[in-house]
Amino acid sequence: MLGRVADEAVTDYPGSSLGLPASGRGSLASWRARVAALIVDWAASIVVATLLVGTGALHGGGWRGFVVLAVYVVEKAVLTWLTSASFGQLLARVAVVRVGGGPIGPWRSLARAVMVGLVIPAVVIGAERRGLDDLVLGTVVVNRAEGRTA
Repeated sequence: MLGRVADEAVTDYPGSSLGLPASGRGSLASWRARVAALIVDWAASIVVATLLVGTGALHGGGWRGFVVLAVYVVEKAVLTWLTSASFGQLLARVAVVRVGGGPIGPWRSLARAVMVGLVIPAVVIGAERRGLDDLVLGTVVVNRAEGRTA
C-alpha cells in the first residue's frame, strides 16, 4: 500500500493526466509565464493600435475603441499559427500545442485568439490550468525552454 501511494505521488503533478513531463520542455506552463505573456501581448497591441489610428485607439469611441482588441486577436492568431506562440508567449518561452502534440493549425489558432479576446472562455479554468478555450479546442500551454518548472 505504501508503494502505491509513493507511485501516485510521483505521477500526480500538473500536466500528468495529459501525459506531459513534470518539468522542463513540454511541461505545463506556469501561471506567471502565461500572465506575463498576456500583459506583453496586450501592451504590444496598444502600441501597434496607437501607431495605426492614433490615441483614439485608447480613449476614442466607435470603431477606434476596438482597434486594440482587433490587433491583439490578429497578432495572437497569426503568430500562434506560424510559431505556436504569440509575441508575449515567445518572450515568456511558452507554446500552445495540441494535447496529443504538434502545432494547432490555422483554424484552432484563430478560434483560440477570438475566445481569449472574448475573455470569459479564457478565465473559466478547468483541470490542468486549461481555460475553456483550451478545453474546447484540445490545446495546452507548455514550456518551450529546458529547465523551466510548472
